Amino acid sequence: MKTYTRTGDDGTTSLSGGKRVPKCHIRVEAYGTIDELISWIGLLRDHPDNVKRVRMLAYIQDQLMRCAASLASEKVNTERGICLPEPESIQILEKEIDNMEAVLKPLKSLILPGGNLIISYCHITRCICRRAERAAVKLNETEKISEIIIIFLNRLSDFLFVLSRKICLELDIEEVKWSV
Repeated sequence: MKTYTRTGDDGTTSLSGGKRVPKCHIRVEAYGTIDELISWIGLLRDHPDNVKRVRMLAYIQDQLMRCAASLASEKVNTERGICLPEPESIQILEKEIDNMEAVLKPLKSLILPGGNLIISYCHITRCICRRAERAAVKLNETEKISEIIIIFLNRLSDFLFVLSRKICLELDIEEVKWSV
């Protein structure tokens, strides 16, 4: 199969069922933003300071691929299947968040993204995750999608925020606190 087909030269793309939609369609925006998120998770996964989290980040990428595959289909995927995140994925993220928070000091102020390149990458990835979540919520307003996708994206953004804080601790970098 060729990489280029020329069928998208008119500004449309095919959903997995074959239906053509404009490339600016909210469904394309939602799964396209998840595709971007998958790439940023890959950047985090491949960073040398994340060696011990490679498996977890690869797992997250797999779950995101499932989200994107579901959103790329015009059919509503509400049952467990290859095109939905695994039901236990939410609990896995929550357990990881709880484990990281157990060693972190409670937040008493807002923090500014930064302090180290990988910490900044975590925050950029978190922001892209939030954008993907907003696109999924917007799509859900007009075309029903599986709620586990929205829940997974919401929990993932929490995971990425806590991960940025955990990496600060591991690298002995002081969090940049924000105050008015």
